[in-house]
Amino acid sequence: MVFFRSLSAISRLRSRAVQQSSLSNSVRWLHSSELDLKSQMQEIIPEQQDRLKKLKSEHGKVPLGNITVDMVLGGMRGMTGLLWETSLLDADEGIRFRGMSIPECQKVLPSAESGEEPLPEGLLWLLLTGKVPNKEQVNALSKELAHRAAVPDYVFKAIDALPSTAHPMTQFASGVMALQVQSEFQKAYEQGDIHKSKYWEPTFEDALNLIARVPVVASYVYRRMYKDGSIIPLDDSLDYGANFSHMLGFDSPQMKELMRLYITIHSDHEGGNVSAHAGHLVGSALSDPYLSFAAALNGLAGPLHGLANQEVLLWIKSVVEECGENISKEQLKDYVWKTLNSGKVVPGYGHGVLRKTDPRYICQREFALKHLPDDPLFQLVSKLYEVVPPILTELGKVKNPWPNVDAHSGVLLNYYGLTEARYYTVLFGVSRSLGICSQLIWDRALGLPLERPKSVNMDWLDNFMRLNR
Repeated sequence: MVFFRSLSAISRLRSRAVQQSSLSNSVRWLHSSELDLKSQMQEIIPEQQDRLKKLKSEHGKVPLGNITVDMVLGGMRGMTGLLWETSLLDADEGIRFRGMSIPECQKVLPSAESGEEPLPEGLLWLLLTGKVPNKEQVNALSKELAHRAAVPDYVFKAIDALPSTAHPMTQFASGVMALQVQSEFQKAYEQGDIHKSKYWEPTFEDALNLIARVPVVASYVYRRMYKDGSIIPLDDSLDYGANFSHMLGFDSPQMKELMRLYITIHSDHEGGNVSAHAGHLVGSALSDPYLSFAAALNGLAGPLHGLANQEVLLWIKSVVEECGENISKEQLKDYVWKTLNSGKVVPGYGHGVLRKTDPRYICQREFALKHLPDDPLFQLVSKLYEVVPPILTELGKVKNPWPNVDAHSGVLLNYYGLTEARYYTVLFGVSRSLGICSQLIWDRALGLPLERPKSVNMDWLDNFMRLNR
């Protein structure tokens, strides 16, 4: 598939225009290759391939740390074992996308003409290339994604075969699996005429198609479940985040801004979390991006991962139902202790890696302070920010007592009318397509191998301890 077909004519016109002597020297025409994301990748990949070869040949035997029994028994936490190029998570700083923090991304990535939040297309460009795009590049990518967003009817029929009461993530993952029928990678691999050094090219096509189409599938699930099946078509004049908001049925400028921010900050969180690791693991078997991303979605649907964002809003609403909106801090403390003493957790607090307040929480809080400072649920979230960390610290069992991204997103969505908490993980899934698919392209470009760690049983551990006393 040829990328950015529609830009070739524009490029020819601009080339002729540049030659005109009357044109001011201050005008800089962008060449088509500068607008073409795939061309940018073709320039970058050889250098990164050489870099990987050098790392392996010069430092392949260098140890990165010790593996303890706690790591083996504790979900491999703290164990360095994956290459993930698109983002890196620091326990104190939080996530960095290609070395850039969320505030830095908000500052330098292009925004919509009438908005301030970064466009997800800009972040996608950054994740893939490591470069900050300009507005023309983002606009071109936005148009290309809209061009790729056509979803075959059989995908909707596959979803319709499920009960409308099925969980939104079940319907969403089923739709993604149905999209797999059009996989460019699968076709190229089955034909057998593609060298492994070129695997990234059909993977790129699948990834961009998938990213373009998941908002259409996700919005179909939402309208089917909650709006009597009244479907809103894509508007190709809108950017990625605004279009998703539009297809869901929310056209206020602030909701479109929130969706741009939401998709951007939820897009990637390095490779060790369940959904990212699942996508990478399945992709390492040369499964195409549709199969890999469907696996990621099934991991995201777990209560200990992406499903937590729906649990937060439900818990907050339970606080309001029992204690009212004007609950005092003392009452809130009692309710938190009641939750903890019943053997449950306070949803939205703690993180497997972070040891400070999640920057994704902070930027959502800043959005709320700007747009909905008097919302009762936001004020309750603010009180929780003051009340919960000291209690969890006193409890002494939590390494990170601070709020994560899930602690805030539901309240914002609820304020703008998206009140169906069961659906929230689908929004997370749409967002995560950017990061997982970007890394899948790099997995193929770098020729990363099949993932196959060694496992042991408790007898092996007992014997090892006995022999090494």
